[in-house]
Amino acid sequence: MTPSLLALLQKVDTPTVCNAIEVAQGKRGFNAFTRGTMLCSDPDGGALVGYARTAKIAAVNPPEEDPTVIKERRMNYYRHMSEGPRPAITVVEDLDYPHAIGAYWGEINTTVHKGFGISGALTNGVMRDLGDLPEGFPVVAGSIGPSHGFVHVKEIGTEVEIFGMKVRDGDLVHADRHGALVIPTEVVPMLEDAIHKLLDTEKLVLDPARSDGFDFDAFEKAWAAFEASRT
Repeated sequence: MTPSLLALLQKVDTPTVCNAIEVAQGKRGFNAFTRGTMLCSDPDGGALVGYARTAKIAAVNPPEEDPTVIKERRMNYYRHMSEGPRPAITVVEDLDYPHAIGAYWGEINTTVHKGFGISGALTNGVMRDLGDLPEGFPVVAGSIGPSHGFVHVKEIGTEVEIFGMKVRDGDLVHADRHGALVIPTEVVPMLEDAIHKLLDTEKLVLDPARSDGFDFDAFEKAWAAFEASRT
């Protein structure tokens, strides 16, 4: 991922990236995205872009393993999050979903992850402390709740599933208040041009529609130009 592509991805929303991937692929049908409504701790804070650092947690029931095992895995989790390519996003599957109750993402944990240089968190689980989360570390989560329950780490670096989207450790992820997607590796070299092409194409309809005197005749002409540019 080049610096210019990263800067562009940070500026555009996830629906734009979703459409641009189809432009790069030359067809419709891209489906590596979340399903359902997710919540964002900072809806106006811009997009999360980065390579996934994955893990799985649970919180409804107390852990049954020896406490020393739990503590060691917790430290291994934080070591994993502190390492790897940057920019990075923490992608954590709550195994209790859809009955998740443990707010893993609160003031302390988000601040620690931001200190590691991570750009934000994506989870099907719970977030809290919304007024106290650090600036510049958005959390896109499945729900909001007050308790941490018996939250503990179950797996580190394995494939996870967030709202129907499978994510492997190291996948390039884009997320915002609309949800998230995994950017296919093969489109990365073409994605910057595809985003610019998409934005230019959309202007063929948006600019006339925002102009005075816009009517059906103007729409018909604009739509014809729009359709021609897409084929």
